[in-house]
Amino acid sequence: MTDPDAGGDDVDVDRAIHDRRELVNDAIVDRLPVQEPERLYEASRYLLDAGGKRLRPTMLLLVAEAVTGTEPMATDYDALPDLEGEPVDVMSAAVSIEVIQSFTLIHDDIMDDDDLRRGVPAVHREFDLETAILAGDTLYSKAFEYMLETGAPPERAVRALDRLATTCTEICEGQAFDVEFEGREDVNTDEYLEMVELKTAVLYAAAAAIPAILLGADDETVESLAGYGLDVGRAFQIQDDLLDLTTPSEQLGKQRGSDLVEGKRTLVTLHAREQGVDVESLLPDEVDEVSEADVDEAVARLESAGSIQYARETALDLVASGKANLEVLPDGEPKALLAAIADYLVEREY
Repeated sequence: MTDPDAGGDDVDVDRAIHDRRELVNDAIVDRLPVQEPERLYEASRYLLDAGGKRLRPTMLLLVAEAVTGTEPMATDYDALPDLEGEPVDVMSAAVSIEVIQSFTLIHDDIMDDDDLRRGVPAVHREFDLETAILAGDTLYSKAFEYMLETGAPPERAVRALDRLATTCTEICEGQAFDVEFEGREDVNTDEYLEMVELKTAVLYAAAAAIPAILLGADDETVESLAGYGLDVGRAFQIQDDLLDLTTPSEQLGKQRGSDLVEGKRTLVTLHAREQGVDVESLLPDEVDEVSEADVDEAVARLESAGSIQYARETALDLVASGKANLEVLPDGEPKALLAAIADYLVEREY
């Protein structure tokens, strides 16, 4: 894949994600072993073992390479030299970010009472509600342990922890807004974008900013990278909303059209309301009666209102804005891959 905005480097984003995903998977197994009490740790590892693209830790590792000018995949992420030549364990930071992501998924599935995640039963279905809550809480606390194990100088370590703590608070705020919006008829697109920034994008921002903090980058670089993460993270969520409508259930790993079924506010449905579409009437009232044909018909109505195209264009605009923030980085393969990942987030099909 070639990105003309990143210095003309030819990059293979699928290979970049795959290679770093394998390293992150190995690190998760090493840092989060199944120990006593086994049921708790089996539940904590369950979604992590079920798969996932590891996009956030991949982003973190690529930022670390870009900031330090390190050749991709050529050094030990457990001891990556910072800008002063001292080793920093950025892999611990990468695992921390992925563990936070898994924590949010477990609790999100509990709140939405979802049955499936990544093609397997949700944690609270596979185990039980009590164990799922404890597993999520365990992952949350473990993430802070891992962030403390980077070996970065104390001042930088505290800044990274502060960023992580603030991010977790913002994720909870975003989730609260998401729940609140389900009962409101007057939600607008600006409110939606603020909600997804908090619920989803701030973790991408943390994944991009934290390695820069740990490795000693200046404040301008840190905040520009955070801006990159915020923009592409919002684009990622908008694409997720689109995929919920357009991707088959077996490929999506959960029921297609679940956001519509649950009455969630998305950029698509909010735009459709503004075009006069009665969103509540798009699907049958009884959840058990919703068929693939019903979802097809609902999608057709949303397409005719221009709402799906509007969401796609908004996501593309956010990606372009996010990529512009990468100008603080030196040209090279890591920068090109970060730009390519931004494009990938809105081109993926699941």
